[in-house]
Amino acid sequence: MRAFFNSRRFKWLTIPLVFSAGCTQLKNFSFQKSWEESPSYFSTVSTRIEYPNVRSNLVPEVMSAPAPLALDNPSEIPARELQLNEAIRMALTHGEILRSIGGSVVQGAAASRSRFDPAITESNSTTGVEAALSAFDAQVAGQLFWQKNNQPNNTTFLVFQPQAFEQDATTFSYELAKRTATGASFAARHSVLYNSNNSPARFFPSDFTGWFEAEYRQPLLRGAGVDFNRIAGPGNGIGQYNGVLIARINTDVALADFEQGIVSFVNDVETAYWELFFAYHNLEAQVAGRNSALRTWQRIKELQRVGMKGSDAAAVAQARSQYYSFDSQVKDALAGANGLYAKEQQLRYLIGLPASDGTLLKPISDPMDGEVIVDWNSALADAVTKRVEVRRQKWNIKRRELELVAAKLNRRPTFDFLGKYRYRGLGDNLIGDRDPNNSFDNLYQNIFEGDYQEWQAGVELSYPVGLRRASAAIANARWNLCKEQAILKEQELRISHDLATSSRQIQRSFELMKSNYNRQASDLDQVQALQLRYEEGLDNISFLLQAQQQLATSQSAYFRSLVDYQLALRDFHREKGSLLNYNQIGLSEGAWPAPAYQDAQERGRFFAPRDPDLVEARGKVSNGSFDPSQVGGGTTYPMEQVAVPQ
Repeated sequence: MRAFFNSRRFKWLTIPLVFSAGCTQLKNFSFQKSWEESPSYFSTVSTRIEYPNVRSNLVPEVMSAPAPLALDNPSEIPARELQLNEAIRMALTHGEILRSIGGSVVQGAAASRSRFDPAITESNSTTGVEAALSAFDAQVAGQLFWQKNNQPNNTTFLVFQPQAFEQDATTFSYELAKRTATGASFAARHSVLYNSNNSPARFFPSDFTGWFEAEYRQPLLRGAGVDFNRIAGPGNGIGQYNGVLIARINTDVALADFEQGIVSFVNDVETAYWELFFAYHNLEAQVAGRNSALRTWQRIKELQRVGMKGSDAAAVAQARSQYYSFDSQVKDALAGANGLYAKEQQLRYLIGLPASDGTLLKPISDPMDGEVIVDWNSALADAVTKRVEVRRQKWNIKRRELELVAAKLNRRPTFDFLGKYRYRGLGDNLIGDRDPNNSFDNLYQNIFEGDYQEWQAGVELSYPVGLRRASAAIANARWNLCKEQAILKEQELRISHDLATSSRQIQRSFELMKSNYNRQASDLDQVQALQLRYEEGLDNISFLLQAQQQLATSQSAYFRSLVDYQLALRDFHREKGSLLNYNQIGLSEGAWPAPAYQDAQERGRFFAPRDPDLVEARGKVSNGSFDPSQVGGGTTYPMEQVAVPQ
């Protein structure tokens, strides 16, 4: 013992000596240069750029597309006539991904909308309807273990306990549990224990013990009731709302998002269609101006040869400049950013066609050129009540209302009633024929005779003092509800302003269309008059060239205002929420698989007709089905057509 203390004293004395001697060495310590600069395996492998091994089938139409059109003569390209309703139909048919004019699917693929989004939300394994219903599914659990024990005992009384305890054991348990919509839980359990050991005090060298047990637990405060379990879901913590009602609202919101994506998609298709319509007529106006400038240039050169007054070199240069000015405008109207080929390719993308296929899309739908008078009060009522954005926001409000209800129900102590009943048994064997003289012959005989029964009943209480977290959840739910209601009011105000703007644009574009129509007629008369005056030597060539430029501009402006009128009508229906009905588009759920109909028919045989007197009515979450394609239908909005003055 003394040697032990002496050694400890020696160690404590040597520690300061070691550190004092090693301080100078630690100051000069550094890693070797070869170790610091040697390349690591992970520096070139862990962040190496690789290509994923994913099977993808390239679309043959895309890969076989010819070179895009640039300055080709459109009159030499076969035309593919296309009506507006046909373009929309093709876009919706080929639109698994809801495209947009911006085309952000490459850079922002995660934000792209698709026709799969409602199904993805519905089948979400965390927040979907089936995921919420799975909390009420029956749960099965079972265990089966074998065990070998060999344990020495520290005892001298070998009569009652052996020197070494040897045991062969088997444990089997099986449980079936089910939770109900009221929060109650039922469980049925069966357990069997096999025990074979060398204890001398045992009646049987080996035995089977087991029991059948039934358990019932019913929350009386927190977690009780159908409303709470349908909103928050059973077993969720404070502030977590994943019940079946919330899951269904998530699906309804996803459907509203899908409908909103369809509206935006159709809006872009119609925009691209009418912009292509304008590109054709703008090109025609510029070509007509170029041809007129060419004829004027050639005419001045002929007059210059005969020495006519006003046909000097300056006049020829002005006419030549006018021609090349129109020629540059023609090329820009053909291949520019807003030219014919660019707008045609834009429409091709939206309707799902390759960039080029040897044909040229040509709009043939007649534009609306009559005056449209709308019923403002009826349109405003539809816009602020039936528009998809408003409907989506009302679903958010309904969700917040349900969350507030669940938060209030959650501000309670946990107070549960618990009841158990158990049949126990003991047997030398597991199963066998019934022996009336020995009830312990086998386990199941002993259990079913019912000689050993147990039960337990009582209540459990637990809660955090003050319920602070639950109170905070109520306050948070109230503020969320206030925010959603404020957003709805702001949306209604904004929608009314946007609807007023679109209504004003209808009147403005119609009056502008009439003015531009009269303007181009006047410019045409002006060109004809100045042409005669110039050939008679009464005016300068500058007046004629300026009039030709004005004629081309007024012709382009007329078709621009005509297209703006179509887009203004489109915008009004979009702001009103009736764009789908305006384009004769309906949304409905697709057909189910054939086995689903067979399964519904078989299960429906076991359902009894509903007795209204026996139904407990609860607060409504939805007002029933709604068809967005019928908004603005019928004779709700009287329209009058007034012919444009010729």
